[in-house]
Amino acid sequence: MILMALDHVRMYFAYGTWYADPADLGTTTPALFFTRWITHFCAPAFVLLAGTSAFLYGIKKTDKKELSLFLFTRGLWLVFVEFAIVNFAWTFDITYSFLILQVIWAIGISMVVLATLVYLPNLAILVFGLVLVFGHNLLDSISASGNDLSDLLWYTLHQHNFLILNSNRIVNFVYPVLPWIGLMALGYVLGIFYKQDYDARARRKWLLWCGIGLILLFIILRGFNLYGEPNVWREQGSLIFSVISFLNVTKYPPSLHFLLMTIGPTLIFLSMAEAIRNQMEMPVIGFGRVPFFFYIIHLFIIHILAMLFLVTMGHDWSEYILSAQSIMSGRLSNFGLGLEAVYCIWVLVIALLYPLCRWYRKYKENNPAKWWLSYL
Repeated sequence: MILMALDHVRMYFAYGTWYADPADLGTTTPALFFTRWITHFCAPAFVLLAGTSAFLYGIKKTDKKELSLFLFTRGLWLVFVEFAIVNFAWTFDITYSFLILQVIWAIGISMVVLATLVYLPNLAILVFGLVLVFGHNLLDSISASGNDLSDLLWYTLHQHNFLILNSNRIVNFVYPVLPWIGLMALGYVLGIFYKQDYDARARRKWLLWCGIGLILLFIILRGFNLYGEPNVWREQGSLIFSVISFLNVTKYPPSLHFLLMTIGPTLIFLSMAEAIRNQMEMPVIGFGRVPFFFYIIHLFIIHILAMLFLVTMGHDWSEYILSAQSIMSGRLSNFGLGLEAVYCIWVLVIALLYPLCRWYRKYKENNPAKWWLSYL
């Protein structure tokens, strides 16, 4: 979550703002690329652990219907939040002319699907998740280009598309959901390792070796440009840019290589962090206890700070109202700061978020009977 905030600060404050592409080998720098690359781990970890959380929530329930209903309603709630609240936080456009379908949308739809999957045996859910994660790249050759219902469905499922409906309406399908549904299903099965009666040492061992296995598989598939990634890597003019080319895999939608590259280290981190967590209380855990609150609030804080920065630089604050017309105008493409300043602003954002998240965490802990807090 802290790394996620770094990427979003970069989008609003780094030179080129929303128009800069840190993955473009022709224009990027190593510092810019790795500032972006390190944040690739965020969304896969969110989706995987959302599935694990669903499993652990279900353990407390005696009836699958109760778990299924919770996932279904929470999933629909998240889809609504993406459209109504998250989009406004990103754009501050009251006309909602620029819709962005991102990670909250993907988690919401994945939860709706998981609401049905929970009735299946865990082995069936595992197979379902593996088929989607390992098999969705077989669909890469299928491409849509229109805006009829079948095209919109395909953009929702598998094809990233910046769809310009007209001069006053844009829909950016950033997170096609098919691989994310598969990843959440795998996260649900991962919850077996976190059952109360499961041996902690055995869990850490499984997480460690599974993580190592995924990384090795990524190196093999990526090294030989094998199945699972539409963007092949090539040797560049320098070692560092060759490494960048190797690590520059597709996120939208997440290719098999992308998921192997990110989930492997995530499992290793989970294995190692558990031992550290058992020895000390880390302040950053406070953010993890209120992830949805953190996500919503951090977008508003970053966007408001960006508007204030515009004013200090002699611009009109309204330039950061990101409507369809303003996005297509490219008027902020030559605006922004260097990475050093971006990192300083990132630290400021985290410092501002900490007391807010701490307050909300205590409020939730002191009001366990308020059912609606589980949706926030």
